[in-house]
Amino acid sequence: MAGPRLIGRTVPEVAGKALGKKGLAFGALITEWPSVVGHQLAQRTQPDRLSFPRGKREDATLHIRAMGAIALELQHLEPLIIEKINGFFGYRAVARIKLVHAAPAVPPPRRPPPPRPLSMDEEIAVINATAAVEDADLRAVLERFGRSLLARPAPSTRRRPG
Repeated sequence: MAGPRLIGRTVPEVAGKALGKKGLAFGALITEWPSVVGHQLAQRTQPDRLSFPRGKREDATLHIRAMGAIALELQHLEPLIIEKINGFFGYRAVARIKLVHAAPAVPPPRRPPPPRPLSMDEEIAVINATAAVEDADLRAVLERFGRSLLARPAPSTRRRPG
């Protein structure tokens, strides 16, 4: 058995297999999509495929999944988006964008509901539970933790079929 390996040498091997012909550059674009095009566009779009002309690694067509009115906005922003993508790659990797009318494959993550305000009894219970802690910083952290636990929404009581 060989010794430990640097992770930087392992990632291309593993990611290359997962991404297939799309390559590592496309994988980097997928993971960095929000920082490349901005958070607002990234929530409603997703890079789908990067098609290079045969035998070339530049002047590609980037296929972007978009649905509804955002497609029109993307058409107007195409030169700016291409400039941002090429700035990300560091060379003229993308020459044009083709829109694919489809919802992004991965929906944006849902934000957790905001915590509810604690009742006076709950607030007193948190303070009483941490009163014996002598260290003021630790007590403050434990109080915040207790408040966050009590403020969580109740778990769903719905049963799963099956």
